[in-house]
Amino acid sequence: MATQVIAHRGASKAEKENTALAFKRAVSMGSDAAELDVRRTADGILVVHHNATLEDDRVISHMQFADLPQDICTLDAALDACQPMWVNVEIKNDPLEPDFDESESIADRTIECLSMRTEGDSRWLISSFRRETIDRCRQLRPTIATAWLTVGVLPQDALGIVVGLANDGHRALHPWVNLLSRELIDLCHQHGLEVNTWTCDDPVRMAELLEWGIDGLCTNQPDIALKVIDQR
Repeated sequence: MATQVIAHRGASKAEKENTALAFKRAVSMGSDAAELDVRRTADGILVVHHNATLEDDRVISHMQFADLPQDICTLDAALDACQPMWVNVEIKNDPLEPDFDESESIADRTIECLSMRTEGDSRWLISSFRRETIDRCRQLRPTIATAWLTVGVLPQDALGIVVGLANDGHRALHPWVNLLSRELIDLCHQHGLEVNTWTCDDPVRMAELLEWGIDGLCTNQPDIALKVIDQR
């Protein structure tokens, strides 16, 4: 498969991130996919927002959906705005944040939402920094692909991590672009894992990663990534 251009929180350089406008702009630019962040309100609505809090420090998980700013989408509305792109759904479930859910019920709700849609499971890729979250998603719905997000992988830990992800049925590793090496990409490919990196807006780095065989470029500027790919 050709390298996929994944619009990070939509076309977030051109529009406000994680909004319907950003996702629709990503579609118009020709992006292959969009990445978005999922959290949950006090009344159980899945919404798309990166931070656990609003700009005024109110905690989203303590608020009713009706009280949120109007440009915050439900997950369903965001997925509608992303059509026909495939979507990387990042579940936010950090133990250091106020909405942490040790029970992984947010994974249950996300799987329920995706499973009820008509597009088919191949349109979704669920990711999270919390390994338990993607493991739960695999348990509930193995036909939906999953990926582990990480800032970086130490060389001495790489083999164990990659083999573990592959053996558990996960599809991809999502490492931070600044700590991504060619050796890690090669190792992942040797074990059948894809590599989608975040967040790359530098055309020179994009070109280097393309040479290394990167599977997906998650970027705030999908139009730039598409130009770099076209120029190869």
